[in-house]
Amino acid sequence: MIVLLWLLFKVSSILLLFTLAIVFALIINGPVSWLEKKKIKRPIASLIVFSLILLVATLIGWLIFPKIFEQLQSLLLNLPNYINKLSATAAGWFSNYPDISKEISKNGSDFTQWIPSTATLFTGAKNYSAMLLGGFFLFILFACIIGYAVSKPRPLLEIYYSFFDVDKREKAQIALMHTSKMLIGWIRANLIGGSIEAVFSTIFLSIMGVPGAWVWGALAIVAELIPNLGFYLMAIPPILVAFSVGPYTALWVLLFYIVMSEIMSNFVMPRLLASKMDIHPVSTLFMLLVMGSAFGLMGALLTVPTVAIIKAYYEAFYKINHEKDPLLDKRIDKVIYQPLS
Repeated sequence: MIVLLWLLFKVSSILLLFTLAIVFALIINGPVSWLEKKKIKRPIASLIVFSLILLVATLIGWLIFPKIFEQLQSLLLNLPNYINKLSATAAGWFSNYPDISKEISKNGSDFTQWIPSTATLFTGAKNYSAMLLGGFFLFILFACIIGYAVSKPRPLLEIYYSFFDVDKREKAQIALMHTSKMLIGWIRANLIGGSIEAVFSTIFLSIMGVPGAWVWGALAIVAELIPNLGFYLMAIPPILVAFSVGPYTALWVLLFYIVMSEIMSNFVMPRLLASKMDIHPVSTLFMLLVMGSAFGLMGALLTVPTVAIIKAYYEAFYKINHEKDPLLDKRIDKVIYQPLS
């Protein structure tokens, strides 16, 4: 048992990647099964869906990534100027405190502390090259797992059902079908919410004169894959680029992203997810803390699928066996509206 736990700990990142692949396989299975019902053989249907996904991803990458590299290159070239503007503005805020203002101006004008050495850049380039190569091979394996799982699902489902006794397989079937339905709803909700964020971000950044506004807006489409935090992560590049326009522009962009994130997180996305998944936001936030703390970015990406899986299997195996309480609503009301004294 100790050896098994040690092995699971060592390969936890691979298990997470495999889990993410199965999640995407369950999502992609929807359109593939729909095509199969239209008398298209499953391997061909899988090829059609994967080709469409690859085509869309390639088109987005061709349109967006060159612009991103261009903006990042501009950001790096103008970084000393941005730092100078920022330090001058910050020094002005403390004009009544000469010592603090002088220290801020001094630190801001010393560009050498912000720019890494040539040796550091060379070492970093080698490390990033190795990471990119490893990431490429992982992506190929990731895509192969999804492809085989979608095109030949029966052997995997046989293994899945083998973990349950015969009398429990009906519940296992209901739980897996419910999980698949919620995951498809999750993707739809993310696309709707992300599109709303993309449109408003592009319009606002264009009005503020931030370079590459539509690029940063397009990135917002995938922001909701990481609930609550994703939009803030996507806000970092445009805020930094906004410094090329001016410190106050960057401040307005920061305020816009904060307000937009709060509106989407508290009003729009809960309603979209409730209509598709019926998951309480507190459950999602708790699981985000757990998965993010335990597994980092990969865990954060699996937050909503994990909540969906737990909910589906809890309802199928546990909640369904509970006797219904006709007074449950009254009990809840008594807790919520209990007197203060």
